[in-house]
Amino acid sequence: MSTVVVAGALANKPGNGGEAWVRLSWLLGLRQLGFTTYLLEQISPADCVDAAGCRTAFETSVNLAYFRQVTQDFGLSTAASLICGNGDQIHGASASELHAIADAAVLLVNISGNLHWPALRRRFRRRAYVDIDPGFTQFWQAQTPGALGLEAHDLHFTIGENIGTPACDIATGSIAWRPTRQPVCLGDWTVSASGAPDRFTTVARWRSPCGAPEFGGRRFTAKHHEFRRVMAFPERVSQTCELALRIDAADATDLGRLRRHGWTVVDAASVGAPDTFREYVRTSGAEFSVAQGVYVATNSGWFSDRTVRYLASGKPALVQNTGFDTQYPVGDGLLAFRTLDEAVAGARDIDRRYAEHSAAARGLAERYFDAGVVLGRFAEDAGLAP
Repeated sequence: MSTVVVAGALANKPGNGGEAWVRLSWLLGLRQLGFTTYLLEQISPADCVDAAGCRTAFETSVNLAYFRQVTQDFGLSTAASLICGNGDQIHGASASELHAIADAAVLLVNISGNLHWPALRRRFRRRAYVDIDPGFTQFWQAQTPGALGLEAHDLHFTIGENIGTPACDIATGSIAWRPTRQPVCLGDWTVSASGAPDRFTTVARWRSPCGAPEFGGRRFTAKHHEFRRVMAFPERVSQTCELALRIDAADATDLGRLRRHGWTVVDAASVGAPDTFREYVRTSGAEFSVAQGVYVATNSGWFSDRTVRYLASGKPALVQNTGFDTQYPVGDGLLAFRTLDEAVAGARDIDRRYAEHSAAARGLAERYFDAGVVLGRFAEDAGLAP
């Protein structure tokens, strides 16, 4: 069988169960298609921290511990390696073994360009860059050509499905971006009848580590700015509204405002493992969430991997429109908003037709995000066969 190597951030995002599912879904979905898969991740020594967030050695870091735990839980211990620096330390295979894996692989799927160790990356006969941060990626490339290593890849995919079309104003430069979607392995995310229908939830980080980007004389808002626009949402709907939120102590003012407006806020660390993240989604009633302002303002068509998992679980999603309504039908199971009034109207419709929305949510996941469909198309575009 053909081997595909998936590279992506797992140890780099310890305690982030949702991000873990992104990488796992690519890996497991390609395996379901008949490929032999291997997980690679590269981490900088400067990003290795202990439980208190202080810099520490690779071997004692929470990053390595998280990588070990997740790969063990998913039966990937013998099919995964974590590289510290440019091969200075490796957990899993030896450098020579990784060279052999790269030499034999038919493709490197490099999510957000995580693997950048030149001596290993160039051994792959074909390399595909997968952009899951549309707007950020293209702006950084334009501002600092070569910094992301895009030129070292043969194929370029983005989940910003409107990029390169008249619907989106993100410049593509010399890169031919191909659209792809967030895959979900439906067997791992079955329909759940658990959870009160009138409980909206989401999992989020208040401030993006990428900040608020500026490009072409425009300054784009970040996710916390977009949440501030709908701060009053719980006061205007009948549902309870909960955020599993990663928020710094410096944002205590925003946290206080959220609670005064009726939001229930729990610590995102409570859903830091893939299993606890899945349980949180599956015991929710529906999702309510905003997006990064850059996704919205550019009309990129970005669609959240987290929302995909709500839909797969049979949970309706009421989410901020990034232009995805040009790609997917909205109104049943998936509802889009751009203003607070539209969000409130969507919540009322979910309340009136919950059973219908729930069934439609799963149908959308099956039609548009099933890993077999999404990655089957990806493999075809990449010229792959198992």
